[in-house]
Order: sequence, then C-alpha cells, then structure tokens
Amino acid sequence: MTVSSSSPSLNLSQKLLQAHLVQGDMTPGNEIALRMDQALLQDVLGTLVMLELEAMGLERVHTQPSVQYIDHGLVQADNLNADTYLFLKSACERFGVWYSGPGNGISHPVHMERFGVPGQSIVGCDSHTTAAGALGMLAIGAGGIEVAMAMAGEPLYITMPRVWGVRLEGELPDWVSAKDVVLELLRRHGVSGGKNCILEYYGPGLAGLSAMDRHVIANMGTEMGATASIFPSDETTRTFLAARGREADWQPLAADVGCTYDVEEVIDLSTLVPLIALPSSPDKVVPVSDVAGQPLHQAYIGSSGNPGYRDFAVVSSMVKGRTVAEGVSLDINPSTRQVLSTLIRDGYLGELVASGARLHQAGCNGCIGMGQAPAVGRNSLRTVPRNFPGRSGTREDSVFLCSPETAAASALNGVITDPRSMPMAYPRISEPDTMVMNRDVFTAPLPIEQARLTPLQKTDNTPALPTMAPLPDCLEIPVLLVTGDNISTDDIMPAGQRVMPYWSSIYASAPFTFESVDSTYAQRSEETRLLGGHAIVGGYNYGQGSSRENAALVPRYLGLQAVVAKSFARIHWQNLVCFGALPLTFIDERDAERLTLGDCLMINHLHDQLAKGQTLQAEIVGKGMLELHHGLTERQRELLRVGGVINHLKARQISA
Repeated sequence: MTVSSSSPSLNLSQKLLQAHLVQGDMTPGNEIALRMDQALLQDVLGTLVMLELEAMGLERVHTQPSVQYIDHGLVQADNLNADTYLFLKSACERFGVWYSGPGNGISHPVHMERFGVPGQSIVGCDSHTTAAGALGMLAIGAGGIEVAMAMAGEPLYITMPRVWGVRLEGELPDWVSAKDVVLELLRRHGVSGGKNCILEYYGPGLAGLSAMDRHVIANMGTEMGATASIFPSDETTRTFLAARGREADWQPLAADVGCTYDVEEVIDLSTLVPLIALPSSPDKVVPVSDVAGQPLHQAYIGSSGNPGYRDFAVVSSMVKGRTVAEGVSLDINPSTRQVLSTLIRDGYLGELVASGARLHQAGCNGCIGMGQAPAVGRNSLRTVPRNFPGRSGTREDSVFLCSPETAAASALNGVITDPRSMPMAYPRISEPDTMVMNRDVFTAPLPIEQARLTPLQKTDNTPALPTMAPLPDCLEIPVLLVTGDNISTDDIMPAGQRVMPYWSSIYASAPFTFESVDSTYAQRSEETRLLGGHAIVGGYNYGQGSSRENAALVPRYLGLQAVVAKSFARIHWQNLVCFGALPLTFIDERDAERLTLGDCLMINHLHDQLAKGQTLQAEIVGKGMLELHHGLTERQRELLRVGGVINHLKARQISA
C-alpha cells in the first residue's frame, strides 16, 4: 500500500495512523480505531487466541498474513509443548493462518525477514511486536483477545498516542551499538515514560543504523511503555529486504519536511558510552564502567532484543582465537534459522563454538526462562529486553541488560568489562548482501474448503475458555491483595518451563497466579470467587511488561472484579477491560494508604456511575468514601456491562 497524506507536514506516525484510521479523532488522548493488515501470534499466547477464535465462531481470519510462530515453548521436557504444537498447527489450518514450527526462530525477527512490509499495520499478542516498526510499519502489541478481534475483522482500539520525535545525530563510537541507544532512552525516561506515545526516529544519525539495529531499538521501546516505535523506510530498509529476496515489498516512507512532534528529543550518538541496566529493571541504567570488575557467571547473546546477524558476528570476531573465562557460560541463542545458516556460511559459528560458547536452538529460550537459567544470585549479562525478577527462570536472579559487545568482553575476562578496554580493534560488521533463505519451512494456509473440514487437535491442556459473568451493579468485595509499584505480568502469571506449558489452560495455570507476590492468593481467590469476587490494590505502573492476557484473564476467572491502582501499564489496562474486570485509579493517591488488605470495597449503582462521567464514588466499609477515576469510553463500558469482548461479539452475532 502507499501511505500518503492530504494534509501538509505530517510526521510518519501520523501518516501511518491516518492511513489505517477507521474511527475517531486523531487528537492525543482520544480513543481511535485502526484497521490491522497483519497479525502475529507466538505459541504460549497464541493458544488462547485460537481458543478465542473458536469461541467467536470465526471461519476465516481477515488479517493477511496472520502468522503463528513456535518460539517460546521449545523445551520439550514432557508432552505438553509438543501437544501444543499439534493444536496450533491444526488451528492454523482451520482458520487460515501461516504456521512457523519450532526451530524457525523468534517471531519478531523472523516476521521482519519473511512478512514485514513498510507502510502496513500489524498487531501481535506479544508486546515486542513493536520491533516491526524498524521497517516503517505501524506495529502494536496487544492482548490476545484484541488480536483475535483484529483477526476476525474488527478494528484495534487504542488511545491516540502523542508522537515523540527522537532526532538521532552523529555516529556511534567504537564499542557502542544499538542496545546502548535504547538503554540511554530508558536511563532518561524510565519504564513508564513512553506510555501512550509513539517513538518516531529520524535525523542524520539513522544512516549508521542497519535495519536490525533499528529492530533492537524498536523492540525495547515497549520497555518504556510506548505504544509503538517507528523508523522511516529508506535505502537501509531496501537493502534489508533485498538481501532476503523481497525488494519488491519496499517503498520509501518518511515524515514530511517541516512536520512537528508532540514531544521532541535529541540523542547525539557520538556522545554515548557502553551502558548496562542493573538488576532488576530495564531502566536502572548506568555506564558499564560503573560496575566493571564485578564477578560474572553467565553471558547470554541473542533474543528479540539483539537478534541480528551483526550481533552474533561481532561476538564471534571478539572471541576468535580466545577462550571464554573459566566458570563463565557464554550462551549463544540464535534468533532465526536464516541468521544461523548465514553465520555458518560465513564462518562465524565455528569461532563461537571453538571459544567454549554453548550453542542453543533458534528461539526465545532463556529470555523467557525456558532454559539457560543462571545460578542463584550469580551475575548474568544478557542482551535480552527485560530483567524483571525471576524472568530468567531463577527467582533469586541477578540479571543485567547490555550490548553483545559488553557481554562478550565480560565473558572473555570473567568479570563485567567495559568493552572499550579490549586489546583489539573494534570489529565493525556489515550485514551481508544476501542471507541464506529456506522458504519451505513455513506451512501456508489451507484453501477455505479444506480448512472447514479440519478439526482442532485439542487436549486436556487446551480446554474451552470459561464464560465470564457481567459486572454486577453493586460491588461489595474484599481487598484480597495489595501490591507495590511496577508489578509486572511476570509477577502475575509466571513464565519459565515450570509454568508456561500450562498457559493454554486457564484452569491449570490458575494455581500459579501471583505466587511470587503472595503464594496464598490463588487459594484465597477460589474461596471468595463464588461469594462475589475480590479486588486488588496496586501501585504505579501496575501490569508492566509482557502483553500476556492470561495475567488479566486468570485472575478474572478467579473472581477478580476490580483493580484499584495509582497507574496502569497500557496493555494490561486494556486486557482487564476486555475480560470484564474494572480498572480504577486513585484520584487522591493518599487514598491508597487507606485501602488496605482485608478492607471491603463497595460501589453502588456502578453502571450508572460509569455512564455519568469519568469518576465514581466508592466506599471503604467502615472507613468512609473515596473518589476513583475510570477513564472508560462508551464502548468499554458496554464490554464491562456484558462481561467482556467475547460475550459482546456473541451477542452481536445473535442480534445480526
């Protein structure tokens, strides 16, 4: 498609939004509806999406292409993950979705290689779907239920973001790379600084960043809470697509000359130094030199946070003729089959293996706690996008986020090392002119006549979704859990090999809910579920991190009726609404100290109050009244009234 504008001087984000706008006014803060061209699914959340499509009675998906990737649940310690592959493949056949099996690699870089098209929109049930913005796509992560709706032909509803222009100037110095750019943004603005914003990159500094460098930055924009990250489609984009035999999909896209941004910022790349995020948050960023000399247990290269050919080749060049320090595990996690094949062709893989590095299969792996878990309390340097506590698979972990250069230098020296101290010239690696591409490892959608006859291969671990009851007009519920700030979806629904194989079953995953915060939550929730449910009180940025909808759906199944917090992460707030749970924020944050564990929260005439304004009156029984903000649109109020998105769509189908 061609993106054009009838109005002068639009930035690129506005052009892309305007080209896909279905409904709403593009004024920041308003709700808008967008047409989605493509959809991306990953396995551990795609199972719920497929079950939602089944619950909707969908015959054929509308987004083209829609692609299901097997990239998270790769550890086949028992039959559960293998059973999931069979279910997902049958669901792809049934609904008209491309299937990428285990071993093809991580969804985000693979999708860029195979299906990314400048100017198109994509929604994915993974928060790092934003990575596709590296190609000039409007790429948004969302909860699975919203992805299912888009696949069913419904628009994606978002709050119109502010557009944050990030002008890049200068050139990156030796030993500084794309990871340091996004870490610098996190250092400046924190994990919620980009909420309801699109980060749009422009300026002369772009010339030195490859398409996969841009992927690194766009991928981790979600760690700032950003709705999307967008780069122009330029000659660098053309080069990337041409190397993969897809130059015909290229078109130039850029902001208009003289456009403006809601927020503006400048990064002089030449002034950056190697940076590192300390345990256990992506925004605890300091120069590597500040922590140099600390002991090292593991260095991990790969993930969607550094998936490019260059990211592995630069490490190979650094370790060539050298050996990893004793006691350090250098873990190499190839991102895609194409990258791995090309590294083999070009001789880089052998140097990695010879150095003592450990080679793992192409996939998410240790980034999501599926293998390569570090020892308790031992420092692990990783090029992954997140270091929330326990995400590595070890609850008492000590994970740092850094560039491949920093991780490799540290692995060679056995301590955290500023790579600028390496006694060698910086190996500048260019992307190859051609990549090794095998186009036969994907399964294309079946013709619709054949698809209609395909049964879903379900097991006990893929049961039908529970039916959610509408929110009652009078809530009188106990506060069952009080949390602190920056509660992540990892805190709510754990990842890792122990839990993730059960994510396809709401019932089987329920006992793990909030276990790291309060191991008694699930049992106590069951006890109150049939008595009217319960409430949770949260701090700032409640629900940060992954888009995983089961972090909203499973507590909802356990009786969650309302979450009252100081602020919410964007996707989790939307997930709560989509499953019929009420997200509320304190108008006076001091009231958070009044609403404590065991209190009873009462809201009378709920739906009338929701319809009359953006605030409502509630009572802490025995303690007095408090005023809360909901911020719901008319559409969202209707979702709560009927018990969530699936109930809403079913009712619409019946009335039609």
